[in-house]
Amino acid sequence: MKVSAVSQGSGESQAAPRRRVERWDGDFLTVDEAAAFLRCNRKTVYEAVARNALPGVVRLGRVIRIHRTALLEWPTEEAAVPRGADR
Repeated sequence: MKVSAVSQGSGESQAAPRRRVERWDGDFLTVDEAAAFLRCNRKTVYEAVARNALPGVVRLGRVIRIHRTALLEWPTEEAAVPRGADR
């Protein structure tokens, strides 16, 4: 028979310990990971997100994630436009 642990004394229930989420190497990057990937400052990434200049940005409330595939394809999209063409 399995016996469960019951807290004794004040009757307070014990909260389950929080699991630490290990670094997930999924489809989305954090701002820090995107900055490392692009070899730039994280402030530069935040500014690009604010100007909508970075592809693949997903906002979940205050959380910003950037799609890895969009960043991989992004330089090739920009390469098709010659520098100074927008001036």
